[in-house]
Amino acid sequence: MSDAAPVEARSLVKRYGELLAVDHVDLTVERGDVFGYLGPNGAGKTTSLRMLLGLIRPTSGEARLFGRDPLVEGARALDGVAGFVEGPRFYPYLSGRRNLRLLADLDGGAPKGRIDEVLELVELRDRDGDRVGGYSHGMRQRLGIAASLLRAPQLLLLDEPTTGLDPAGMRDMRTLVKRLASEGITILLSSHILAEVEELCNRVAIIRRGTIIYEGRLDELLQSAGGDFRLRTTDDERARALLLSRPGLGDVAVLDGAIRLQGDDAAIAAATIELGRAGIGIVALVPHSATLEELFLGMTGDATEAAA
Repeated sequence: MSDAAPVEARSLVKRYGELLAVDHVDLTVERGDVFGYLGPNGAGKTTSLRMLLGLIRPTSGEARLFGRDPLVEGARALDGVAGFVEGPRFYPYLSGRRNLRLLADLDGGAPKGRIDEVLELVELRDRDGDRVGGYSHGMRQRLGIAASLLRAPQLLLLDEPTTGLDPAGMRDMRTLVKRLASEGITILLSSHILAEVEELCNRVAIIRRGTIIYEGRLDELLQSAGGDFRLRTTDDERARALLLSRPGLGDVAVLDGAIRLQGDDAAIAAATIELGRAGIGIVALVPHSATLEELFLGMTGDATEAAA
């Protein structure tokens, strides 16, 4: 396997007539990443993934997997790469095991016992003889990952793997992704469930209207937003009026039944003393850090508008 990055996209463009679906996307996924690819519906995530895998041809630009161009090297470029885009597909009248056997045979065969291993990993051994048409959505998603793991990939691409799952199914899928990452598999995860991305990913890229607006470490993105405080008092209206005149405080506003304010520790401490002198009791003062969801909505704007 090449020492090149598992995923590299440079100036990827995709046009459909007058529609610019993907606009000069640059993307790099490093070895060992659990990389979150985020964007509103219609932002260009799935189109980008399909170009990365060579399923559709870019209008311009190039994509490489471990240094190989799928449009030049064809199926050879996908050695060590597996996953699914827009959900896995199976023959519903065949059992889960028969589907995996068929896929393995089409891919050149699998080592003895490999099907048992992947079924065990995704916890489907007890249902492997049942027809896939009778599987729940979550079971089909897990079978899709089992199919992807047949070739023992070094890079796994998962497009919305928890869509349509109930809370228990989402928890099980997150646990599975963590287990795979702990085994050294690089994972490119496209998801609109931001709490899931915040829990799983170390690096992210955010796409809006076909353009990457952020790529980098998730912790650095969260830290860039800084933090503020949520304050509850015995008289929020008087407290807000007093705080507006205090030096060193900013963004003072009443939000969701509490006063939101920003400031360094010294300014916050001085403000609390002033509130006490004014006879205003402090019920709660809690630091608040921005979540990925708050940052995402702030960066992408209205999701409905972006989708349109």
